[in-house]
Amino acid sequence: MGQRTVAILGAGLMGHAIAYLFAHSGFRVRVQDPSAASLDSLPTRVVRICELLGTDAETVLARIGCDSELASAVERAELVIEAAPEKLALKQALFAELERYAPPAAILASNTSVIPISAISERLRLKQRVLGAHFWNPPHLVPLVEVVMMREENRAAAEALIALLRSMGRHPVLVQRDIPGFIGNRLQHALKREAIALVAADICDAETIDEVVRYGFGARMAVLGPLEQSDLVGLDLTQQIHDILMPELDVTPHTHPYLAERVARGELGMKSGQGFRHWTSETAQEVRDRLSQFLAQSALATAAALTHRRKG
Repeated sequence: MGQRTVAILGAGLMGHAIAYLFAHSGFRVRVQDPSAASLDSLPTRVVRICELLGTDAETVLARIGCDSELASAVERAELVIEAAPEKLALKQALFAELERYAPPAAILASNTSVIPISAISERLRLKQRVLGAHFWNPPHLVPLVEVVMMREENRAAAEALIALLRSMGRHPVLVQRDIPGFIGNRLQHALKREAIALVAADICDAETIDEVVRYGFGARMAVLGPLEQSDLVGLDLTQQIHDILMPELDVTPHTHPYLAERVARGELGMKSGQGFRHWTSETAQEVRDRLSQFLAQSALATAAALTHRRKG
């Protein structure tokens, strides 16, 4: 595997961590970004991941190369993952270049979290090798990858990518229909829509919403999915609850005004000090540390379990 090459377009928040995953798994990785500053800081950010997970930084970094030019970065790649900002026009332009410069057999995948793959690949001639590969943030700590196919002609490429990701210790799932947000973000933002509506209606404050999720049903969601839980308690009970609850849930067909008003006022969350909740630099860092430590412990436990199964 050491001679196999993967190219990552984008050295930012997602790109550097995806590069780590492939380099740690033995691939030669080429990271392309037009920003010299992003490429210059990439080794330092990769080292931080290695320190967090206890992996050999020297070995990982030796497998990662940086390039400002797309053509040279992808010329030998068997897989290209685009991890550029969520701008449709930018992604379309990048994939047009990929169609020109990437090897004909290379799988071309976008890490977009919400944009339909059919929109990204709209101008391409050959679409059978184009997929979504939605890694969740942070990719080195969250194992899920949503592999998105547009139509049946994409299935062979999707199955090949899923096999590759599984061999790396990731947990890929197949999204068989190309829809905005795929699976995870549709579920996540359906919850957020109701949460925002409850706060806007003065049912409770934002802190209470977060406490209900963290100390209530959220505590079991890491081991019990929503449909698994429905089967556990019984679909008859689930139906009885839905008969009462569904007519009362928020159905706002656009961004909720409560959210839009805060964005218009510059209340953007932790980065501005005020969002749904008030934040200081200390309280914001406490949340980041809590999340990172929890995910790191989970990732290490998952890796240990995977190693044990392989030895067995």
